[in-house]
Amino acid sequence: MKPVCVVDDDEGVAQSLRALLESVGLNVKTFASPTEFLSDADPAQIGCMVLDVRMPGMSGIDLHELLCSRGFDVPVVFITGHGDVRTAVRAVKAGAVDYIEKPFRDQELLDCIQKALAREDELRSSGDEIAVARERIKTLTAREKEVLELVVAGQSSKVIARQLHISPKTVEFHRARLLDKMQARSVLDLVRIILTAQPAGGRHPTR
Repeated sequence: MKPVCVVDDDEGVAQSLRALLESVGLNVKTFASPTEFLSDADPAQIGCMVLDVRMPGMSGIDLHELLCSRGFDVPVVFITGHGDVRTAVRAVKAGAVDYIEKPFRDQELLDCIQKALAREDELRSSGDEIAVARERIKTLTAREKEVLELVVAGQSSKVIARQLHISPKTVEFHRARLLDKMQARSVLDLVRIILTAQPAGGRHPTR
């Protein structure tokens, strides 16, 4: 189980949170500051984070934004004893799973952490699906990729045949091969798989 990382400069709070989370079977690591976390932790091996908003030097939100800028999409629950709307909005925009104010009920925090851990699982599953789709795309021939791009664009077999200067029967043959190689149940399923594999910038994954 990937650990829940608690970053809080108040040692008493950090140890209290450790005891609470360990009482429900969670693996917990605590850090006294963002600097300590950055020195000792591997963000890629974290289930989620519980971050105090206000800490000396780098704030919890600063740490989260830094991790995001480095490509780590770690689910985060922010806790604070000094809540304000502007900070909460900034946290949400940065991708926080939740933002709760002290004092909070133990169950409230546990619910937030379970939600964050569920999101981590979802992200990992999504990442696995993308990787599998991209590996399958690599098995396609150049002609199959041409047909695939037009299928995803919503073109009919007749239009594809005309654009590629091949017969509709040949297009149907390639479509059948695409469904088989991509392990898609239908053309709609094929399109979903391809869109899943598409990079955030929008460039078609076959290119």
